[in-house]
Amino acid sequence: MAARKTSARTKTPSSSKSRTKSKSTTRAKSGGAKSSSRRYGKKSGEKVERAMHEMKHGKLRSGRSGKKVTSRKQAIAIGLSEARQAGGKVPRRTSSKRK
Repeated sequence: MAARKTSARTKTPSSSKSRTKSKSTTRAKSGGAKSSSRRYGKKSGEKVERAMHEMKHGKLRSGRSGKKVTSRKQAIAIGLSEARQAGGKVPRRTSSKRK
């Protein structure tokens, strides 16, 4: 019988470098350079903080229905909305998707 040759694959330093290099280049292309400016201004942080405080104490109410707000996300949305109305630096509101 003929003896089979089994080749054991071993990682060479050059192959691992090329993998690392390709990852870093794709990351740089997709990510791009980040800007150093802040996304949210100081006023928006203060408004959200106040809304969260009111929500935790059970005093935050929804605008239209007047119901008590219990959701953390809703409290943040109310704070950001108030910051927008006050002229604070807040990113544009994303539109909700309707079915």
